[in-house]
Amino acid sequence: MTDPIDAPGRRAYAEFAQRYADIAPTKPHNALYERPATLALLGDVAGLTVLDAGCGPGICSELLARRGATVHAFDVTPEMVALASARCAGLAVDVAHGDLAAPLDWLPDASFDKVVCSLALDYVRDLAPTLREFARVARPGATLVFSMAHPMRDWIDERTRGDRPYFETSRFGMYWSGFGEPKPYVEAWRRPLADILNAVADAGWRLDRFVEPKPLPEMQAVAERLYAELSLAPAFLCVRARR
Repeated sequence: MTDPIDAPGRRAYAEFAQRYADIAPTKPHNALYERPATLALLGDVAGLTVLDAGCGPGICSELLARRGATVHAFDVTPEMVALASARCAGLAVDVAHGDLAAPLDWLPDASFDKVVCSLALDYVRDLAPTLREFARVARPGATLVFSMAHPMRDWIDERTRGDRPYFETSRFGMYWSGFGEPKPYVEAWRRPLADILNAVADAGWRLDRFVEPKPLPEMQAVAERLYAELSLAPAFLCVRARR
């Protein structure tokens, strides 16, 4: 069943897909914070087959292909699929339309050496089926790397806390800055950290590394305030698990 957040999530990204594709490659929050941390956990990909789940406009797919991977990517937003296909044209990247909240039934069992999911699982209500599908399509010994919003950071932020306890899975929305006007309104799910990590284990993955990233030093020169904030507390978390 399609997750109930799919329609508004897809609609939000559809409305600013081109702006996201233009800005995210160099936006400090992404380029100097989350993306380096995620790709560092993923490690060497040369000669490997990688699934980029929830690929957006194909930023990671392009980087992985240029590092020697064969990439299969998918996203739920048609506009993002088109942008990813254009970005990765001529590279060893296949881009499809697919929903993280639904079975990945077009992907065969045990077909990927690595699975990466960058800032996309926040839009999935129930992580368990998705993580089980990742395990199904992963080869024995494969690596899963994903990043998400840090739940404690979201809960202590008055803009995203809402009226629900930290220990509950709850839906929230906020206007994003840094992607031009009008500011996009994006909804996501927040859940406690224990639920995230337990879902990984319950799906048959073995937790290998948990990272609360720090910003790269280069951020200080281009986004001093953001650098100071992220040096005090993490906005995202990154997980690496083994099959």
